[in-house]
Parts: sequence; C-alpha cells; structure tokens
Amino acid sequence: MSLARQAKQHRRTELAADPKIRRVYCEVLVSQLHFHSMSFTVPDGESGAMPGEQERTAPEREATEPSEPEPEPSGPEPEPDEPEPEPEPSKPEPEPGSTENPLEITDPRALRALAHPARLAILQHLALDGPATATECAEVAGLSPSACSYHLRALARYGFVDEDPSGGVDRRHRPWRARVVSITGRSDHDRPAALRAASRLLAETMQVRTEEVRAEYLDREAEYPPDWQRAAGWSQDVLHVTAAELDEVRHKMQAILAEYRRLTREDRPPGARRVHVILDFTPWFPPDADA
Repeated sequence: MSLARQAKQHRRTELAADPKIRRVYCEVLVSQLHFHSMSFTVPDGESGAMPGEQERTAPEREATEPSEPEPEPSGPEPEPDEPEPEPEPSKPEPEPGSTENPLEITDPRALRALAHPARLAILQHLALDGPATATECAEVAGLSPSACSYHLRALARYGFVDEDPSGGVDRRHRPWRARVVSITGRSDHDRPAALRAASRLLAETMQVRTEEVRAEYLDREAEYPPDWQRAAGWSQDVLHVTAAELDEVRHKMQAILAEYRRLTREDRPPGARRVHVILDFTPWFPPDADA
C-alpha cells in the first residue's frame, strides 16, 4: 500500500473514532436530507445544489427535472360582467291640479271664490267638456253671458281657469279652459279658523250641486233605458273600522273609480256615458265616545 493511501485510511479511522466529529457529520447530512425531502424549495440567494455538486443552469435543470403539471381549472371560466342597465329616467311630477296630483287649496279666499254653485258648474263643464266661451258656459250655469264672464274672471283670479290662447284674437268670443281638474281641501283643527270655515262652505256648496244633479235625474228617471235605471241608484252601508282601515278603504275605492274616469273621449268604449259618483265616509259616533 502506498504512503498516500495509508495516510488517507488513517484519517478515516480517526474520524470514525472521534464521536464529536461523527455527530457533526451526521447532523449535516440529516439537515440536508430534511431540507430536500420536505420543501423542495431554495430560499432566495441560496443554491439548491447538493454539497460538492456544481450549480446547474436553468435550462439544464428544466431538461433533467420533471416539470410540475399545470393546475386544471376548477370550474367554468367566469363570464365577463354584463353592463349594468342604465337607470330609467324619472317621470316628471304630475302638474298640481291634475287627477294624479290634486291641488291642495290653503288660501281661504280661493276656497270662498270657488264656493259658488254657478262657478262650480262652470269649472266642471270646462274640466269635463273642454274649452268653452262665456256664452256656452252661461247655458250650463243658467246665467247670462255677462254674468258668466264675471264668474269666469273670478275663477281666473285664483288660477282655476284661464283664456285659451288658441281660441282666436277676438277676446269677446275667446274660449276659456280649466287649469285645475282636481282639488282637495282640509279643515283640520290645527288650521286657521278662516281656512276651516271656507273649507266647510265649499263642502256645503258641493253638496248642493250634488243634490241638484241627482234631482235632475230623478225628475226624468222613467225616461232612461231600463239597463241604466237598473245600474244607477245609490246604496247605503255601515262599516266598523279603525281610522287606518277607513283610509285604506277610501284609497281602494278611489283607485277603482280612477280606472273608469276616462276624461278623454279616446279612452271611452262605445256606449259609455257620464255618471256622477260621490263617496261620503262620515264618522257615525260622537268625537268623545269610547271605542
């Protein structure tokens, strides 16, 4: 055996005999095995080569090491988001005084101006039958044309009617048109006394007008066709409800009637005629009575 081989063999024997050196050598090997068998990653700035092994280039590693399979998609590809629909343009607020937005009158003078049988008849005629001259309105109100012109000007002063600009140049024969077809007025206890008094005056005048329309029908009831006599008439009933329930009933009845209002001729079916309807929900108990 050569001297070099004898020296090398002697060195191995010393390493095996020294327990400290043997323990360090084994720990290094275990550490390397643990690292490579568990994580298979190389921290930044460190090499993944084994001790004593030359670092391979990236192309070399890709050629020898198996590549990891690409993950399969877990589900269908998401569809592109659909554009959100554009918001619908808001509808304009109904004009005050229309059927959709009744005009609330808070001026006692306006209520008193309207609380006249002839003026109510004129306003109803213009609202239901369209523009008319003072002479034409006089036939409805039972007045002279000059008196009717006075009442028309009084209604115009508070915005209930105005002159129709499309009716011609001659103001003596220019028709008038209604600017208000639906009104409302309240007489709440917290409102001024003058407003409550004017509201009651208007309600009483409207009641008189209603009785006139009914009296005219009763005077000629026998002349109407049998089917109209059967369909017409009035009914009376009694309800036991709370205030909220009564308000609900009133709104439901108004909604039903609105379906048949048909103020324009184009909306009316053949054979449709005008019928006067009144809803009167009157509390039938003393205000201080217990429920």
